[in-house]
Amino acid sequence: MTVLYLRVFFVMVSTIVGYYVGALLGDYSITWRAAGAVAGLISASFIVVIEVVMRRFSIRNLSAAVFGLIFGFFMAWILTSVLKLIPMSIELFSSLQIILILIFCYLGMVIAMRGKDEFNLIIPYIKFVRQDEREDVVLLDTSVIIDGRIADILRIKFVEGRIVIPRFILRELQQIADSQDSLKRNRGRRGLDILNKIQKDSALNVKIQEDDFPEIKDVDAKLVKLAQLLGAKVATNDFNLNKIAELQGVIVLNINELANALRPVVLPGETMEVRISKEGKEYNQGVGYLDDGTMVVVDNTRHLIGQVIKATITSVLQTSAGRMIFAKLEEGQRQQGGWKGR
Repeated sequence: MTVLYLRVFFVMVSTIVGYYVGALLGDYSITWRAAGAVAGLISASFIVVIEVVMRRFSIRNLSAAVFGLIFGFFMAWILTSVLKLIPMSIELFSSLQIILILIFCYLGMVIAMRGKDEFNLIIPYIKFVRQDEREDVVLLDTSVIIDGRIADILRIKFVEGRIVIPRFILRELQQIADSQDSLKRNRGRRGLDILNKIQKDSALNVKIQEDDFPEIKDVDAKLVKLAQLLGAKVATNDFNLNKIAELQGVIVLNINELANALRPVVLPGETMEVRISKEGKEYNQGVGYLDDGTMVVVDNTRHLIGQVIKATITSVLQTSAGRMIFAKLEEGQRQQGGWKGR
């Protein structure tokens, strides 16, 4: 709404300026003043239309085009300076100069826009900071937003820095939230709720990144490319994205790996209490779960489903999917038939 008011103000001021310019040029004639006011109104309206159309262009693309234009003009100036040493008529030299400026400015703009991702000096990526200071930038992936744990991790300041949410991640979340599949739709809406919760936290520095890469179709590839350009880390719990990002030199903050690292350490020979919730795959096995979701497989407890038993750990297996604990029923409970369910 503020931009709309600014546009209306600009058109009004331009009309008034056109009125006075027409008055000065036409010796304060009524016709000239009216013509000046109309010219100011039309010109301002045309500029506003151009401004609205240019909203589709990102600052990164525009700055790349300007950089290429300046570079092309500079190259054309150098070449025409060399042409001055060749005897020719002034008409031919002027024609060649105009042609070379046109060609090199066009080529400079096209080449700069095609290779904009490789320019580190383009205006949006210049960062004026002290050499002993460094701002961490963290990009949020779709999977980690839907997961929801990232909101609490950010709230307790376990991850610090500027939180960046790319616009293409928001679009992907919106598509999931609008899915015909009820499960996907609920996941997408949960992700949008988590984002809303993160943005409402005044202690967090959250920014929506408008940059997109139309030539790249895969969202994960876009995220890795943006992380490389911004020197950012990627927060995710997607196993495939984790591997792809690491192969391209991007630091990954994997929420699942963090959860695994924070699980309590258990050693063979220790005892624990666990509720047997279902039967295991092997004969007479029972399966229970700890509060953090760790699976506990206990021998000779199939008949104790629904009861809380005390077991002795025999081994611990760490897999890519998580940790599994193998245990056996304590000797005393074998004779007592287990504990009563709680």
